[in-house]
Amino acid sequence: MILILAKRLVTMVPMMLGITAVSFILMHLAPGDPLAMMVDPSIHESDLTQIRENLGLNQPIWVQYWRWLGAVIQGNFGYSYVTGQPVVHVIADRLPATLLLSGFTIIVILGITFPLGIWAGYKANTAVDHWITVFTFIGMSIPSFWLALVLLLVLSVQLEWFPLSGFQNYAVLDPTVWQQSLSVMHHMALPLITSVLGGLAGLTRYHRSGVVSILNRMHITAARARGISQSRILFKHVAKNAGLPIITLMGLMIPGLIGGSFVIEYIFAWPGMGQLGVSSVFARDYPVLMAILVVSSLLIMIGTLVSDIAYQWVDPRVGRTSL
Repeated sequence: MILILAKRLVTMVPMMLGITAVSFILMHLAPGDPLAMMVDPSIHESDLTQIRENLGLNQPIWVQYWRWLGAVIQGNFGYSYVTGQPVVHVIADRLPATLLLSGFTIIVILGITFPLGIWAGYKANTAVDHWITVFTFIGMSIPSFWLALVLLLVLSVQLEWFPLSGFQNYAVLDPTVWQQSLSVMHHMALPLITSVLGGLAGLTRYHRSGVVSILNRMHITAARARGISQSRILFKHVAKNAGLPIITLMGLMIPGLIGGSFVIEYIFAWPGMGQLGVSSVFARDYPVLMAILVVSSLLIMIGTLVSDIAYQWVDPRVGRTSL
């Protein structure tokens, strides 16, 4: 197992090189000049040329990439064009908020998907199944940005149940850990609902289909004939086998959760990497954008690897070499 994991980790290296190289080239070929966002329009042309030379923007793209890659290998992601702070510090300040939102999203999705899918599959072709189907299709068809705006308008502006934006209430002086936690959860409620509804719908349908398929198999019929209770059949035999596709799909959903957080975090002003990424795009802050790309790619690869490991743990019949 350790050797296989080591090989899998090694294969991530050329993948990261390819991702960063293509992204770096496309980023620098895109229209716009990062200096236009960070200097006085009345600056002299010679001073502008000197700034461009100091930042290395006057060199060919491949030279800039190799310089950036060499610095990254040494743990140096450069400095933000906007704030002048080290990019590592900027990312470290924003990463916990993104991980918190994505982590809670996965937990809530799994916590709802498994019982809802089992219930819909057990009650297949009944009113319960039809209502769950309607709910899932509505969730799949609603764009995340539209849902976020509606939640803000109704629950924040009109009803004033939730704050409009932010991470926590900084107006409270010397809050306790409990107060801080409640404040963070209160601010995270709307972004969490928006993230969960988008991912919940598809997984519930897959889980429901898996439950229906397994309930129709011969060994389930034989278990019923032996007098095994329905609850034991559902939660011991059906739930585990029907959960295998969900584990795989969760690994495929991780890129969507991280990528979708850009829109959701920006709308709700959630201080994570998504909001930072959108503002960096507008400011053409190349060092920050590349750092966000590297961190996001690593999170996606690690999430996919964990999904594969969990799949083998649930189903030992999967060959170890499949990792």
